Amino acid sequence: MKSWPTVPLADFAAKKGGSVDPAKFPDEIFDLYSIPAFDAGQPEIRAGSEIGSIKQIVQPRDTLLSKIVPHIRRAWVVGDSRGRRLIASGEWIVFRGERIQPDFLRNFLLGNSFHAQFMQTVSGVGGSLLRARPSEVFKIRIPVPPMAEQERIVKLLAEADQLRKLRAQADARTASLIPALFHEMFGDVGNATSAWPRERLGQLATIEAVLVDPRDKAFQDLQHVGADRIERDSGKLLDSKSAKEDGLISSKFPFGERDVLYSKIRPNLRKVALPTTRGLCSADVYPVRPGKQLVREFLWAYLLTDHFTNRAIELSDRANMPKLNRVQLDSIEAPVPPLALQKQFAERVRAIHEFEARQSKSRHRIESLFQSMLYSAFGGGL
Repeated sequence: MKSWPTVPLADFAAKKGGSVDPAKFPDEIFDLYSIPAFDAGQPEIRAGSEIGSIKQIVQPRDTLLSKIVPHIRRAWVVGDSRGRRLIASGEWIVFRGERIQPDFLRNFLLGNSFHAQFMQTVSGVGGSLLRARPSEVFKIRIPVPPMAEQERIVKLLAEADQLRKLRAQADARTASLIPALFHEMFGDVGNATSAWPRERLGQLATIEAVLVDPRDKAFQDLQHVGADRIERDSGKLLDSKSAKEDGLISSKFPFGERDVLYSKIRPNLRKVALPTTRGLCSADVYPVRPGKQLVREFLWAYLLTDHFTNRAIELSDRANMPKLNRVQLDSIEAPVPPLALQKQFAERVRAIHEFEARQSKSRHRIESLFQSMLYSAFGGGL
């Protein structure tokens, strides 16, 4: 196995990139590389008047690394200029350099070896408040083979990555099944002419849990689900640690298999989950327990609908941090179809979730293969 020379990432830290306050150019259109844009897969095209804070100026082929919510791996290469200034939010660490191929660097930043070191640079109290410290990130070393070798490795990894993309496309098609099934069985629940009777959620479901001390022995081994552990739109629960492992000290809500977990922060993110075990959730997540008129899977799917989400957004009027309180949640009306129909829906949802679990195993195998290739690549073995 070859051994490439290594250098600290500081060697590729963008220097003198500059910044701009887009608000001073209200009519100019920018390409904005933000964290939400990364999640959407493309930069936002925004007028300066729509951008609320100073941004970094970036260049084509810069490599971006997210320093917020660091357990989610986000690394991005800035695309070509399309006649607009390229800017990035301050949540990105920016890298550039003639000796590094941008996608080679991006792949390094997504690898397990780097990620383990990256997580050691993190500070903050948890969840969305965690930040990687750039000064510490810059100390991490990266192997730098000759440019021709970097290009060869990037090509091999791109071919392997295609398998991951195909798997992701299949997963996306499966994820669309439940919303389509909900619409097929219950129609447009936001339509005023909907056939189903309606009732306030406060009459249909309750938030029975009371805050508990996670340091109590009874709760220390329970999994801890913060809002960041619920995948947006799909409601999938991401891997989480126990209350003890997370070192929790502030009060949390207990939840169980009868509850639906709803994140009250930023309702537009649609973070709603169906837990299958007991656990603790942060105070920003409501454990909502359906009453006799609602089946749990139906309530979960309804909380993910456009109709509910749009109403939640209207009610959560805090400018800096939209948040839905209990009174607002209770006031939103929900349809109440016959229980027999709801139970049919629940059976189909469970079947889809079982299929998704099998897909997840396939996805993990493909990811393990890709990570093995990354390890070989950055160890000089490909």
